[in-house]
Amino acid sequence: MRYIDKIKLKYKNTKKKSLLVYLILRFLVIICMILEIIRGDLNNAFLCLLSLLLFTIPTIIEDKFKIGIPSLLESIIYFFIFSAEILGEINNFYGNIPYWDTILHTLNGFLAAGVGFSLVDILNKSSKNIKLSPIYVAIVAFCFSMTIGVLWEFFEYSMDRYFKFDTQKDRIVTTISSVMLDENNDNNAIIIDNIKETHIITDDETIIIENGYLDIGINDTMKDLIVNFIGAVCFSTIGYLYVKNRDKFKFATNFIPYKEKGE
Repeated sequence: MRYIDKIKLKYKNTKKKSLLVYLILRFLVIICMILEIIRGDLNNAFLCLLSLLLFTIPTIIEDKFKIGIPSLLESIIYFFIFSAEILGEINNFYGNIPYWDTILHTLNGFLAAGVGFSLVDILNKSSKNIKLSPIYVAIVAFCFSMTIGVLWEFFEYSMDRYFKFDTQKDRIVTTISSVMLDENNDNNAIIIDNIKETHIITDDETIIIENGYLDIGINDTMKDLIVNFIGAVCFSTIGYLYVKNRDKFKFATNFIPYKEKGE
């Protein structure tokens, strides 16, 4: 069965509200891709194509692994992809909207914890021989989310290191401390404070960085991991409470994939 036919059948059977979100965002991405091709920006056109491919992941997971994805979670996934690739990269929301990257990384930590939680919770509910404690399930969800966050930072570093991108956004800092500046080589960190200007000298030119020193991604990486940690802790706490009392915290099911019945 073709992918389009699978989508039609899926939404005919489930009547998911996320279908409208999917169709609207997919239409916007296609329009954006056409405009980028007209402008001759093939890199952005490729990002649009990548977004369209990423949009297919929820349906593929549900079809291949028989895992159900709640409508709210599926809609958030679509918005996340659109916000990261189309708004963030192509429309430069990362540069123009304060904390855009921070919001997305926090959301990623929350969602990834939900996925990690579901993997263990499905096993916990379906196995008669295994009964995991709520705190154990919450810890696994947290660790899964943090692992995803670390792997993503590995990806960003690789793109910057080997393809000369700037996914780990640079920042201007006014204070640095480094043992490399210790003339006696005694492993003492030398602190330079109140940096006003930095000169970068190459064979062809001298570039002046005003108002400080150019940090090359360390602060951005650590900030991303910290907010991923916050998102993971938030969901892990919700997951813990849900396992303890599934009826009282039933709203958590909106963020947790589940094993489809009859499979």
